[in-house]
Amino acid sequence: MQPTSRNAETAPRPTPQMQAVLDELAGLGGKPTETLSAPEARKQPTPADAVRSLLEKQGQSTAPMPVGNVKDIKIPGPAGDIAARVYTPAGTGPFPLLVYFHGGGWVIADLETYDASPRALVNAANCVVLSSHYRQGPEHPYPAAHDDAFAAYTWALANAAQLGADERRVALLGESAGGNLACAVSLRARDAGMPSALHQVLVYPIARHSLDSPSYRENAQAKPLNAPMMGWFFENYLTNKEAGKSPEISLVDADLAGLPPTTIITADIDPLRSDGEMLAGAFQRAGVPVQHRNFEGVTHEFFGMGAVVPESKEAVQFAATRLTEALRAT
Repeated sequence: MQPTSRNAETAPRPTPQMQAVLDELAGLGGKPTETLSAPEARKQPTPADAVRSLLEKQGQSTAPMPVGNVKDIKIPGPAGDIAARVYTPAGTGPFPLLVYFHGGGWVIADLETYDASPRALVNAANCVVLSSHYRQGPEHPYPAAHDDAFAAYTWALANAAQLGADERRVALLGESAGGNLACAVSLRARDAGMPSALHQVLVYPIARHSLDSPSYRENAQAKPLNAPMMGWFFENYLTNKEAGKSPEISLVDADLAGLPPTTIITADIDPLRSDGEMLAGAFQRAGVPVQHRNFEGVTHEFFGMGAVVPESKEAVQFAATRLTEALRAT
């Protein structure tokens, strides 16, 4: 599967709903991430803030999507407790279990920033979602986030029952840097001889340590993610170029054989679109069942914007359908 390339005349444009979010984000007055320190960047307005602000202006509720139950917990990690949040559907379990990792370039964002996606997935896939945080760079460089993600998956397998979930029906899902983490967890689980997830959904994953691709060139100055920001994320999480060559970062160069069946979701107006396309091709060559779907007229971060962007609901339902099929009780 080859990455698509477009010229200026055919470059994708945001839908009106997506553009409204981008305009709202711009109006919140954030500074360019790549000009800030990591602590400063973590205080900047987020796309989730823009969605809430837009809802307020439209006179709509900003209340989170209701689910059966939400509980904050701590997971033991390799360097201390890891913050996590458990979302449970209404009804009686045990339910399938989805281990979820949020985005933010391994540097910014947290469980609250990415609260909307787990809520939508709980209801769409009728599964328990364990959303796990992780240590972030530059304070905690590679492989800290990857170590924490693997610890969360290991803990989830051992403690599924106490979450109201079935340890035999477990899947992984991550967005952006979280998509990278989810796939890296699958690599580690395979190499450690651990039980594999039954499916993994990678939403606009980081899959290469490179800023050179058709989508990077096309969307070099896109919002809310652009090429300078991705360079900043790499600089803040990776200690050196050798770290970027790790198969856990450059997934397209990893040995992917034996990994779970995979769904890849990409956004058209996103520097990472080509990463997802190339990763889908790498899975195909490795003999791993993979389905890739690109959503037009939307940008990076659209997946959690179901309250205002219709394509988000479509993408979540697409992911949920794939997960439901894979996690069906036998």
